[in-house]
Amino acid sequence: MEHLINNRVRNIEISGIRKFFNMVAEYEDVVSLTIGQPDFYTPQHVKEAGKRAIDENKTTYTHNAGLIELRAAAAHFVKKKYNLTYNPEDEVIVTSGASEAIDIAFRTILEEGSEVILPGPVYPGYEPIIKLCGAKPVYVDTREHNFQLNAALIEKHLTDKTRCVVLPYPSNPTGCTLSKDNVAEIAELLKDKELFILSDEIYSELVLEGEHHSIASFSECREKTIVINGLSKSHSMTGWRIGLTFAPAYLSKHMIKVHQYNVTCASNITQHAALAALTEGIDDALPMKKAYGERMEYVYGRLKAMGFEVEKPNGAFYIFPSIKKYQMSSFDFALKLVKEAGVAVVPGDAFSSFGEGYVRLSFAYSMELLEKGLNRLETFINQLENESVFN
Repeated sequence: MEHLINNRVRNIEISGIRKFFNMVAEYEDVVSLTIGQPDFYTPQHVKEAGKRAIDENKTTYTHNAGLIELRAAAAHFVKKKYNLTYNPEDEVIVTSGASEAIDIAFRTILEEGSEVILPGPVYPGYEPIIKLCGAKPVYVDTREHNFQLNAALIEKHLTDKTRCVVLPYPSNPTGCTLSKDNVAEIAELLKDKELFILSDEIYSELVLEGEHHSIASFSECREKTIVINGLSKSHSMTGWRIGLTFAPAYLSKHMIKVHQYNVTCASNITQHAALAALTEGIDDALPMKKAYGERMEYVYGRLKAMGFEVEKPNGAFYIFPSIKKYQMSSFDFALKLVKEAGVAVVPGDAFSSFGEGYVRLSFAYSMELLEKGLNRLETFINQLENESVFN
């Protein structure tokens, strides 16, 4: 009976990140540097707010778009942090994680045959949804441009079928960010084009140096941009499942229909916890960001000392070294690393074909674990070089 299943569903795959993570779970004594899961606990005041919500019987449905006080807090948050102005009444939607936010955005704007421009390599969560909508992902090779999408690269891939350009910065898997000038050039290119921009800013609070720049802050692009954000990374609330969309009213009124028939509303209990996160916890990300910056410097320095070619990340908590000189596929390298050294990383091909030749390491782990993992990696690399595997 499997042949009766929706063909588009049959033709998509489980995320390569999760697939590899699940596969290496069978190995013992593995230092896993795979998942983008902050190793910090959810702030105590946020947990207390969630407990109070349960005790006060905040267990009913909310407005489909979410609690108005939470939407107001979210609007205030992005105004203060990124100079974005949205009306909480009709331009902010609280979703069940940023993944659902991406889903309702794509299902609202895409049609059969639409094209979506994506930087490659890129987070693997976009392509399956694009394909489920009957649309086509169009990857742009950013490897020779420090993994940064720019106006010139986008322009080469624009067609009359282009419906959306995705700007996922800070980037998973590369950790790269976009400068204000870069974003301004993209805004200038796209301002008169009949298309949408999906700006996935889930790591916006984790820019390690400088500031985050949203294309929605450019007035000429605000009315065509859907900003995706949430609390998973900024407040270490991955399991609480709170995402946010910020979009002009004419777009939000249609996205909320998809959201309503998808989940009705985000969890009431979680929304009350999120309210605490965005008000009294407005700067909760700062100590985490400081720690990630220290970890990044350590990991980057160790990888460079081992001889890896690697771009220094400036956001999120990922680093994406090249393993091309070892003349193995990223999957084979990662599998060999697990089997022989007990270290798990994510093969680069999980992030599109443009990720082949790289692996992703997450430094959302303690210094102790990072040191242990990198010591094992160094031993593994030295053994490879002694065996002249890559010659």
